[in-house]
Order: sequence, then structure tokens, then C-alpha cells
Amino acid sequence: MFKTLRNAFKIKDIRSRLFYTFIMLIIVRFGCQLPIPGIDSSQIKAFLESSLGDSFSLLNSFTGGSFEQMSLFALNVSPYITSSIMVQLLTIVIPALEEMQQDGAEGRKKMNQITRIITIFLAIVQALSISIGFGRAGALGPYNAFTIVTMVICLTAGSSLVMWIGERITEKGIGNGVSVILLVNIVSRMPNDFYNLYVMFMKGKTWVQAIEAAVIIVGVVLLTIVLVILLQDGERKVPVQYAKKMQGRRLVGGQSSGIPIKVNTAGVLPVIFASSILQFPSVIINLFGIQTTNPTVQKVLMLINSNYWFNRSYPVYTWGVLIYVFLIVFFAYFYTSITFNPLEISNNLKKQGGFVPGIRPGKPTTEYLNKILNYIIIIGAIGLTIVALIPVFFAGWFKANVTFGGTSIIIVVGVVLETIKSVESKMLVRNYNGFLSE
Repeated sequence: MFKTLRNAFKIKDIRSRLFYTFIMLIIVRFGCQLPIPGIDSSQIKAFLESSLGDSFSLLNSFTGGSFEQMSLFALNVSPYITSSIMVQLLTIVIPALEEMQQDGAEGRKKMNQITRIITIFLAIVQALSISIGFGRAGALGPYNAFTIVTMVICLTAGSSLVMWIGERITEKGIGNGVSVILLVNIVSRMPNDFYNLYVMFMKGKTWVQAIEAAVIIVGVVLLTIVLVILLQDGERKVPVQYAKKMQGRRLVGGQSSGIPIKVNTAGVLPVIFASSILQFPSVIINLFGIQTTNPTVQKVLMLINSNYWFNRSYPVYTWGVLIYVFLIVFFAYFYTSITFNPLEISNNLKKQGGFVPGIRPGKPTTEYLNKILNYIIIIGAIGLTIVALIPVFFAGWFKANVTFGGTSIIIVVGVVLETIKSVESKMLVRNYNGFLSE
């Protein structure tokens, strides 16, 4: 990785792209600290900490802490990510969107425009819900129409600006702009988290206890990162052989290739969906001040709250982990089923004269790919579950509360690997261009 970056800085074009990306990220971080006019950020932060606890931990991590400060970029890339997922899912349901996606560069341009429009709509809805919810809870100070309008305009404008910056980074910088912004937001919270771990487990302890705690903390983090790298890079290649055929007077074909199927086909989305669904009831109840005096409802809320999992004071609520695991596995199968179509791949292979050795073309190939995919998905889902539960276990058992969890680490490692591959591909293209110009 360091060798790649060192070589990248020697190339003027890539160096300019890296510098452009760096400047844009500084603007994003500055916007995350810029308060909304007329809003007391400290009052909102105190309300979130006292009333909502860790219900917004995932969103706060994704926004780099700007949400709890209710800054100009409080929504950050969240509406854009939600919009992208919605458009991707709607593509499977709406044939017109599916045709648009397959329509080359022009189709992708239209899809991006639809994503932008939905992003702005979601930003308005989220900003309106947040401002009304905080206002009713008394966290805004003066709660009137002017305050609501101010918050909605500022939050929507901030989210739109972050979306624009992300697209500019993709175009003129390095890597996927939105992913890079998300990476920086998550990483910006980590120094504070490690300091909290230092205060909790090392400060005031003997040298032996402090070193032992440091080794355990570093070991757990490194183990999680290694697991994520194995999960992200792991893949199963299905061998494909192409039949020989006559073209004119020449015999062509006969070469071998493979269909790569990633172990973690769904990425981090199953964990995000599962966490969001489990947090949603608590967020709505706390944000809008809904009273829940029913003991059964309270127990259910505690069961789906990750703060009570692996907690030695509340061992019975650890059973809520089973719901979490079920949701991760379900969304892993669901998302993979709509993004990887064995029937379509089988038909394409048949049209191109390709076949899997030992498997007949057509329906047998489809069944074979489905069988492999089912094994791959369950392995990936188990890996995702382990990575996601490591921070939850240490938070519940040892009270090691940090804002970055398994989801954040998966995103960080995935974006870093993706960005490095992007830099390497640009260097490779430059080398080819230099070779051809000689």
C-alpha cells in the first residue's frame, strides 16, 4: 500500500487528483463543524446523549460526529446512500429503470439524475422530521416556523453540497467520492474513541495492566481488520470453457476463463439494514417522546437494543442477537438474489458458446450456480456476523463503548482497498499510454 502511494506521488496527474481529493475532504470536514444559524448545537448534543443514547451511533459515525452537533453537514452522505440503495432495488422491480441501466453511458447519466432527485427529496423529509422531532422534545430552544424552515433549508443544502463534492471527487479525484467521504467521516471519530479506551482501560493502571490492555485492544482491532480483508477479497472462481468454432477460415475460441463470485457478495449492506431496522423503533419512540409504560413493550425494546447484548447485568436480553443474526443472513440472501442472477449468467454463457466443465448448459448450469451461490452467501453472512458482533461483545461485556463498530471497519477497509486499486489502475493506464507513445 505504501509503495503504491509513494509511486503515485511521482506521477503529476495522480498527484493532482490526490491533492484535489484532499482539498475537497477538508471542505467536508469544515462543513461538519459549521453550526446551523440560530441552533444551539450543545443543547441538541446533550439531548441526544441523555435521551437517545446509542440509537444514533451508526448515523453519527457515518456523519463524522456532525449529526450530534447538528452542523450544516449533519445529514452528510446518508440521504445519497439511501437514495442509491433505493434506485438499485427499484431497478429490479421497474422494467423501465432496468432498461435505462443497460443503456450504456446515457442510461447511467439518467440513473444518476434520478438518484440526485431522490437524494434531495429524502434530505428534505429527514430534515423536516428531525427539526419537528427536536422541536417537540424542546431541544431546539425557540420552536417556531422560522426555526423549522431554517433547519430544513440548511440541512438539505448541506446534504446536496456533500453529494456534489462526492461526485466531483469521483470525476476529478481518486476513488468513489461518496465512499471516500464516508471513510474520512468514520476515521475522524476514531482518535476520540481510542482516547476513551485509553481512559477506561489504561489510565491510572499499573504498567503491566496498561500494556496488557493495549495489547488486547490492538489485537482485537487487527484481528477484525484481517477478517474484513479476507471477507472482502475472498472469492470463488467458477471455471468456464468456451467451445471452438470456425470464423471464416480460422478456428477461434477454446480459451478458458472464470466467473468470480465474491464471498461477501452483498458488502456491508446486510449489516446496515439489520442495524437500522433494530434501531428504528427506539429512534421513533425517543425522538417523538412516545410514552411506553407497557412492560412487554419495554422488554421487546431492550431485546432489540444492542446496548443490552452480552451485558452481564441483563443476560436474558442477549437473545436479541439471534434476531440480529437472522436479519443479516436474510438481507445477505435478499440483496445477493437481486444483484446476481444465475439464470441470466447461464443464458449469456450459452449464447457465447461457454460452459462449466462437467455441467450441461442451460438449466443444469443455473442450478449449479445457485448451489455455489447459496454456499458462498452463508459463508459471507457468517463472516459479516462475526465482524459485526466483535465490537458489540466487547461493548456489552467490558463496557468498551466506541462509535466505530464492525460496520464502520468493513466500510473503512473496503474503501481503502477500493481506492488503492483505483490508484493502481490509473498508474497502469499511464504506463500503457507511455509505452504506446514511445
